[in-house]
Amino acid sequence: MNDGTVRDTPATAPLLQVEDLHVSVDGTPILRGVNLTVQSGQVHAVMGPNGSGKSTLAKVLLGNPAYVVTSGTVRLRGEDVTAWPTDVRGKAGMFLAFQEPEAIGGVPVIQFLRQALSARRGTDMSVLEVRLMMMEWMEKLGMDPEFGERYLNEGFSGGEKKRNEILQMAMLEPEVAILDETDSGLDVDALRTVARGVHTVREIRPDLGVVVITHYQRMLDELAADKVHLLIDGVIVADGGPELYKKLETEGYDAWRT
Repeated sequence: MNDGTVRDTPATAPLLQVEDLHVSVDGTPILRGVNLTVQSGQVHAVMGPNGSGKSTLAKVLLGNPAYVVTSGTVRLRGEDVTAWPTDVRGKAGMFLAFQEPEAIGGVPVIQFLRQALSARRGTDMSVLEVRLMMMEWMEKLGMDPEFGERYLNEGFSGGEKKRNEILQMAMLEPEVAILDETDSGLDVDALRTVARGVHTVREIRPDLGVVVITHYQRMLDELAADKVHLLIDGVIVADGGPELYKKLETEGYDAWRT
């Protein structure tokens, strides 16, 4: 099994490349040949109606075993990671912000971050190291320092859960971050707070690649996506820039349905 170390690849290799990806769940095809190429520093948005396969794509990118890749590949900086388990992908620099982050009672945020960071860096980090790093990022993200002592997502509001995901993304320093409907269930103010957090991380780590899974145009207004992809019935049927999601805003998805 691969140890999660990304080997040297040609400088021209994309950060993330999805090639002709077909995926099934319980024998039912969900993705039917998805192609997606993300370069370092880019923000890509994947949009589509409910049931189009958006969240399936997010889960498959991080290796959720419930989803079976029947053909196609996922590559990170040119290396085929299709068969890698989730933890190995995480160590290699892939990150998923969940649509519905799970609450873990009895596990403080700082303890969770210490375990995740130690795994990502391959060394046992001390509580003090993690605390200092966490406090620095919380200040940058405008978060209450006491947040780190609370149990992970237990009793968190929707906005707090999503900001906690952004904190994890900041501290784990991934190569590519997949944001699975991070805007879901947020009001306008909370959405802007989360978007500002993403901006803050990208200002400090400009090479970070981001894939935003969403069906809300307002999230793309906040993040200014470089490229937009329209996923319908498991296939990307259109690619474009901001003009594509603005067209979707006025015309809806029906024009692209077969």
